[in-house]
Amino acid sequence: MSLAFATIQELRRRLRAKEVHPRELVEALLDRISSVDPKVKAYNYLHPERALESAQKADISLPLGGVPIAIKDLINVRGEPCTCASRILEGYIAPYDATVIERLRAAGAILLGRTNMDEFAMGSSTENSAWGVTRNPWDLSRVPGGSSGGSAAAVAAHEAIAALGSDTGGSIRQPASFCGCVGLKPTYGRVSRYGLTAFASSLDQIGPLTKTVADAALVLESIAGVDPRDNTCDPTPAPSFSAKLGEEIRGMTLGIPKEYFVSGIDPEVEDATRQAISHLEGLGATLREISLPHTAYSIASYYLVATAEASANLARFDGMRYGRRAKECDDLLETYGRTRDEGFGREVKRRILLGTYALSSGYYDAYYLRAQKVRMRIREDFLAAFRDCQAIVTPTSPTPAFRLGERAEDPLQMYLADIFTIAVNLAGLCAISLPCGFTRSGLPIGLQIIGPMRQEETILQVGYAYEQSTDWHTLRPSLS
Repeated sequence: MSLAFATIQELRRRLRAKEVHPRELVEALLDRISSVDPKVKAYNYLHPERALESAQKADISLPLGGVPIAIKDLINVRGEPCTCASRILEGYIAPYDATVIERLRAAGAILLGRTNMDEFAMGSSTENSAWGVTRNPWDLSRVPGGSSGGSAAAVAAHEAIAALGSDTGGSIRQPASFCGCVGLKPTYGRVSRYGLTAFASSLDQIGPLTKTVADAALVLESIAGVDPRDNTCDPTPAPSFSAKLGEEIRGMTLGIPKEYFVSGIDPEVEDATRQAISHLEGLGATLREISLPHTAYSIASYYLVATAEASANLARFDGMRYGRRAKECDDLLETYGRTRDEGFGREVKRRILLGTYALSSGYYDAYYLRAQKVRMRIREDFLAAFRDCQAIVTPTSPTPAFRLGERAEDPLQMYLADIFTIAVNLAGLCAISLPCGFTRSGLPIGLQIIGPMRQEETILQVGYAYEQSTDWHTLRPSLS
């Protein structure tokens, strides 16, 4: 079996036993990428020479020593392009490492390349990229989800052992669900955002995409923790996220929100999710129906808060500071306007316009302020629910992966792809998606486990218990 199919846990054992050298591992992955990436297109950039050089010097005694990891193309890596899949950052080379990159290097990881994404993380399908679409490894006619679709596809297609993504409204968990891998969105502030290109600063969070729950815990342990360069970082020291893996979930109470099982959900997704919930009950968990009454308002609230913050964050991309600048302009105003018109894609322009409108004089109270009040109600719903349960279980997405182009002309339908994940970001909670079944046509289905703030150990414990007693995570797409 190719080394590319291994998990981090397996590789750590083999690397430390000197059964395999990190260079062999990188070469196996480069061979795999050469074979399947022309079909999947998970990567924007690869750096094979740097990866092989790092492998030669890798310290295998470190937590991720010798393990190749792919990075979403909106996290700064010193000396490499950071385009956010946008023409406006074409030619920009990052002058510094993000905190998560510094920590991955310190943990011994090998940086393999930059994965594709929706432009500036705005999308649910990885179709909004200036560098072309990424395809779902399980069915190349379908989307991998978004915006971390390149990272999820790279892991699912075994083109990376693990990857980093970012999650603003579900952008790690939804593509993990569509591609049949594990995606973890940590508590807001658990992982430093220094060096992450901001989309919506009060919602963004970096997290891992991996093949197993245990691997997600290992990567999170390497990147989490206090960072004085990010004043939104949680000052609480990060615990050992692997500590509870293997502990029973007997006696644990799991909340099942009735608002997440309503009309419109795909019958095969609902059936697989309910079977997974019954499986957790069989492992000893107690189920309790709960209510999250403001769930219906999460999409509207999210798209006001997120677009308002995006309109402010993206104001810096004007042709003066970074990347692309329009040529032969007569004055400064024309330079700004033409640079942004030529550089941004359609979805980014749509969200900047929405956000600017929501923040404009006379509309701030009616839209943005009201959305923030609804956000607090959504958070209070979760706080009340967690008085009666330790974790909440839901589908990750209402449907399996949809076809390329199917929702491209209907932004509202596209936004609904994140309907089960968005509330977690609004409330600042942690959540994980892991495989819980397949449709009759062979598409993965994801199970979402939501935890209170700073309770990543609990959702990892539940996810691990489920994963160890099922075999969904062992299945592979047939790409070659």
